Amino acid sequence: MIEIKKMLPKHLKEVLKIESFSFPLPWSEQSFYYEIVNNPYGYYVVATDQDKVVGYGGMWILIDECHITTIAVDPKRRGEGIGRKILEHLIEKAKENDLDWISLEVRITNTVAQKLYKSLGFEVVGIRKGYYLPNNEDAIIMRLMLRGEKGNVYYGDRHIL
Repeated sequence: MIEIKKMLPKHLKEVLKIESFSFPLPWSEQSFYYEIVNNPYGYYVVATDQDKVVGYGGMWILIDECHITTIAVDPKRRGEGIGRKILEHLIEKAKENDLDWISLEVRITNTVAQKLYKSLGFEVVGIRKGYYLPNNEDAIIMRLMLRGEKGNVYYGDRHIL
């Protein structure tokens, strides 16, 4: 049974293994450690199955919005709905914090992730050219509105998106 738990330093060895299989330029142990121990805006979780880490995700909670910084699932366990569980948990945490929206970037070639995000209500709002290294692949910017009008974000009377 999959459980979602707060990421702790004890999880980093398993997280780093998944990270190295999932991304061409993986985050370092120091980066993850900083995010889970020192970043006051960071919120990171692991998905475990019988205490073995099978996936993880994280986000920054910033004033009235949050940004998903990472999400990955053990390649041997993909297609089991683990990524969806992690993402649903992050969305619930954002709602608990009464945030307006969640944003993320996804590789333009990662159609599996895009399909998952769209199935949970995320919409494409832009492109970041050459965002991903080492191959300068474009990123699709996606956003899930938690409050207010879809496609519109207002600060006072100033329309920003």
